[in-house]
Amino acid sequence: MKAVLLFILSILTLSGLCQTKISGIVKTEKGSVVSGANILLQDTYDGVTSAADGTFAFTTDEKGVKTLRVTFMGFKSLSLQVELTGTNLTIDVILREELNELEAVTISAGSFTAGEEKRRTILKAVDIATTAGATADIAGALNTLPGTQKVGESGRLFVRGGDGNETRTFIDGMAVLDAYGPAAPNTPSRGRFLPFMFKGTSFSTGGYSAEFGQALSSALVLNSKDKAEVTQTDIGILSVGADVAHTQAWERSSLSGKIQYTDIRPYFGFINQRVDWKSPPVSLEGSSAFRQKIGRDGLLKVYGNFNRSNFSLYNHDILHPEQKQLFDLTNNYRYANATFLRSFLDTWTLKSGLSYSFNQNKLKLDGSPLSETEKGIHAKLVAEHSVSDKIELRMGAEIIDRNYSAARWNDTTQQIFAQSFHEPLIAAFAETEMYANQHFVTKAGARMEYNALIEKANLDPRVSVAYKPGKKGQFAFAYGSFRQSAKNQYQRVNPRLGQELAHHYILNYQIMTDRKTFRVETYYKQYDHLVKFVDQEGLQLTNSGNGYAKGIEFFWRDNGTFKNVDYWISYSYLDTKRNYLNFPVNAIPSFASKHNLSIVYKHFITQLKTQLGLTYSYSSSRPYNNPNSTQFNAGKTPFYQDLSANIAYLPKPSLILYVSCTNLLGRDNAYGYQYSSTMNDQGFYSGREVRQAAKRFLFIGIFITISKNKSMNQLPNL
Repeated sequence: MKAVLLFILSILTLSGLCQTKISGIVKTEKGSVVSGANILLQDTYDGVTSAADGTFAFTTDEKGVKTLRVTFMGFKSLSLQVELTGTNLTIDVILREELNELEAVTISAGSFTAGEEKRRTILKAVDIATTAGATADIAGALNTLPGTQKVGESGRLFVRGGDGNETRTFIDGMAVLDAYGPAAPNTPSRGRFLPFMFKGTSFSTGGYSAEFGQALSSALVLNSKDKAEVTQTDIGILSVGADVAHTQAWERSSLSGKIQYTDIRPYFGFINQRVDWKSPPVSLEGSSAFRQKIGRDGLLKVYGNFNRSNFSLYNHDILHPEQKQLFDLTNNYRYANATFLRSFLDTWTLKSGLSYSFNQNKLKLDGSPLSETEKGIHAKLVAEHSVSDKIELRMGAEIIDRNYSAARWNDTTQQIFAQSFHEPLIAAFAETEMYANQHFVTKAGARMEYNALIEKANLDPRVSVAYKPGKKGQFAFAYGSFRQSAKNQYQRVNPRLGQELAHHYILNYQIMTDRKTFRVETYYKQYDHLVKFVDQEGLQLTNSGNGYAKGIEFFWRDNGTFKNVDYWISYSYLDTKRNYLNFPVNAIPSFASKHNLSIVYKHFITQLKTQLGLTYSYSSSRPYNNPNSTQFNAGKTPFYQDLSANIAYLPKPSLILYVSCTNLLGRDNAYGYQYSSTMNDQGFYSGREVRQAAKRFLFIGIFITISKNKSMNQLPNL
């Protein structure tokens, strides 16, 4: 019996000697112990959970090289190779914090992003399309965000003391040389691109990426949709024309096309206009988009757009209104781009693109022809590399080659006077986004540009940092230098003009939850090298102008408190002055208003199958120059006010009846004043107000969708 007991005891002893004891402690990078971490030998049942003090210990009968895996929620899982030989192992485990895309701090200073859910959505395509008063115009909807202001006689994006030319539009990262259609003098223009084309919108009021250049105040980055998944046909019968669109979807590709005819003449026959039209605007526009998946994750996008429009009107002399001048404009526009995106080696993404822009205006003033043509090519290559889960690297290079020419007939000399320039611009950029942890991130980069027209190179830094002390609120700061070539009308006079420059300083605080956003932001912007007239006629130009803009902005959006209700409130305070162009002193530009307020309300009434939208806009008075006054830009316009509404009714899921009306209250807003160039008999300069072409604009549409899915409609596109 003793022999049997001794045998069993020896077997147990030998078995114990063959086991390996693994022990240690689990800590964070900051030295804090981790309680409850899971420690497990991969492909076995051997493991344990760390104790309250972070320690752990367990034994295993496994032999050879094994993988020890340590996991804990909120931290990056760790895998260690261990060799099990029967001797005890002591291991100190250091866990690194894992970035949660929905909770991690993000770069936010000067930027509104939509379409990337991990960055929270501010405005999506459906927001833009259904904002009352915007009439499905991207710029119209973005003008309800802080940092922008209503300039009704232009319709463009005026951002933080900058004029409408200082915002550059990009489609899938490719530059658009002229993103707005033509308009009659003192009437608003519309963007050339409809919001339903895009899955996301990044609107930066400053502090934007080093990838984007030639934008002094703002970058509007539009990301187009990927491959369509459904075949459908859309028909629109409008009060101002008609359109038809078709999308054909295959397994790995899709092709979409749209043609639209717009004729304002019947509408103007019912609604009186202040403009003395000879022939109201008529346009024909077409667009197409091809998407092709290539390989495992490659995507080719090709997009094209053409537009031809024309109108003619009479401009009446201010001093002698009975005298008039015929203004006739025909615009031809074409834009195309192609981009290819593909990832490789798991950590690299490569994107290449090529775009072409062509814009031609043919103008006649009392029969005397004038014309201007701008065309350009943009080629770009961008590489992104995930160095680790905390470091992202982005770098790239591009070429923007522009040709501009203008010609006008001189009745006095009976000759054609021509002006032109060719501007090749080469640029390269690099920036890195570094996460110290979920609470602190830094983006640092620089953009180098060489302008071959003026033979000058510049290097501009861009830096953004953000700190998130808790789970919701965060602080962010951004600084950057931004350059832009002078407007074509000035560069054609002096092709050697240098680029205009702006330095942005931005500080903000924001809180974002799933259904609410609060944001407050303050900024300072310094302008240098602005175009300045040497003579009042603008025949001699320099870069001696300067200026500043500073202010504070508030934004609140809530689509969770009230059922089926989404609303946002924006307020901006602006203090700005410039000494540029023909300004004799530092003065507030005529397009700048000190206070701007927007309230947007949207309500879907389920029982009535109806969506209702309301937008209220307010802008304080703007300055204007009265030549009868001894003080420059001392005049003040009345304040601007507008209440607009729209309503969409769905009698059937695939049929929509849509009505939109701007300025319901009929306020007769004045945008400024124009004065005659010569004095009247009393020794004064006669003047007249610049007002809306009509107090209201009424739009009615019937939209029909034909598809296998009978519930599909065009509501997101309106």
